[in-house]
Amino acid sequence: MTPAPVPSTPPRVADFNRAVVEEFRANAGQVGGPFAGGDLLLLTTTGARTGTEQTSPLGFVRDEDGALLVVASAGGAHRHPAWYRNLLAHPMVRVEVGTDTFGAVAVPAEETERERLFAYVSGQQPGYADYQARTDRRLPVVRLERSYPDAPFTGLVDKLLEVHTWLRGQLRRVAAEAEAYFAARAPGADAAGALPLGLQLRQHCLAFCESLHVHHTSEDRGAFPVLEEKYPRLAPALARLRAEHRTVERIRGELESLLAALPSADPHRFRVELARMTEELEAHLDYEEEVLIPPLSELPVS
Repeated sequence: MTPAPVPSTPPRVADFNRAVVEEFRANAGQVGGPFAGGDLLLLTTTGARTGTEQTSPLGFVRDEDGALLVVASAGGAHRHPAWYRNLLAHPMVRVEVGTDTFGAVAVPAEETERERLFAYVSGQQPGYADYQARTDRRLPVVRLERSYPDAPFTGLVDKLLEVHTWLRGQLRRVAAEAEAYFAARAPGADAAGALPLGLQLRQHCLAFCESLHVHHTSEDRGAFPVLEEKYPRLAPALARLRAEHRTVERIRGELESLLAALPSADPHRFRVELARMTEELEAHLDYEEEVLIPPLSELPVS
């Protein structure tokens, strides 16, 4: 007989988490029990192995700039919790605080920034220092960065421009972080401190790649067929946009392959692929806005 697979979260823990999540959502973020009176959020991640969504109740602390910080403490266990392993594979997460729900990019802090943040969090919640004392594992501190600004839905044109603006901005951020990362690891660079692991670059680049893939897939399967049926004259333009999606998708795959082994990645190749992505995507987004904004403007806001 083949043994049943061992679940990543023990059943009793899963049942406890499920009850807390239900209570949180039923009471606008207020819960009782061990979380009563504390700052609590719900973090929904995508399973690294399963690809299914998993929601975890977590305590949090606000950084001085207002960013939400969570610690992958697992009560001082010697292994990272499943939600942390998930966000390393899929940085795009969903966060619920009270009645507010938003998408975010989960970015673990590195080196001196991690030390600063852990000291800050432990100063607010001393229990985290106790958890750290129980294990040799360095407890990660994760910043949850809002991916889009809060704004009501005002139409398909605004939504398209919002997504495009975020993709452009994230790509510029990745390019700047790549330059800083490879410069710090270059031969002859000041190596007084530990070499950067590239977690920020990795998470932001993966978040960009995931968002780009989701955006283009939703257009190919949803928006484009609807537009093609309603506006047959757009067929040639939509065919071009689909072809450009395939080109960008190939470059996305190259970038993700390089990210999988970032410390040993060839800096020149990474820069080349990033430059190709920038050139192709900027031209694609410009053309898409040119041909799609007029017909999208005719559709009712609903």
